[in-house]
Amino acid sequence: MLKKYDNNGELNEIGIDEAGRGCLFGPVCVAAVSLKNFDDKLVNDIKDSKKLSEKKRNILYDFIINNSEYSIQIISHEKIDEINILQATLEGMNLCCDEIDKKLDIDIILVDGNHFPVYFSSKQDKFIKHECVINGDNTYINIAAASILAKVTRDRYIVDLCEKDENLKRYELHKNKGYGTKKHMDGIKEFGIVEGHRKSFKPCCNYIN
Repeated sequence: MLKKYDNNGELNEIGIDEAGRGCLFGPVCVAAVSLKNFDDKLVNDIKDSKKLSEKKRNILYDFIINNSEYSIQIISHEKIDEINILQATLEGMNLCCDEIDKKLDIDIILVDGNHFPVYFSSKQDKFIKHECVINGDNTYINIAAASILAKVTRDRYIVDLCEKDENLKRYELHKNKGYGTKKHMDGIKEFGIVEGHRKSFKPCCNYIN
């Protein structure tokens, strides 16, 4: 099992991670998790979402949802184009903290990566301690759990869009989930961009009418 920040269980810790930051299409999804149940054997299976099969991610998604305080935020492609992907991701992190702050007194925020906006809890009237952890989804269990919620939520969002609009399958978005695969890039070259593409990203910006 991946480790907790506080193995004594005295601190309320949350882990934060995102999915879709490097995509050419769709939103970025940010999740925060504070697991409450460490006794179930499924806890041992929680790890970086990229190292799990889709089937296993879906099983763990349900487990995490039912055994944690959590928040999931979807930041639109319009917002990404408006304020840039980093700021959009940071906004999602703050929104996650705001939602969980209503449910428990956060003691420590663990963030995958190297960027985080200092978070002030209006409820506790103080800034909350945080740590940015490179490769955090392979280090802390709450970050790994957040990575699973973020990825499953975003993948389902993209698949749902493709089911509603068959034209999106020309870019194989139902398979690549918006990342810049060869099929996706070939689709952009042939058909241009559509609603949902990030116009501030290359090569999408080269196909704006």
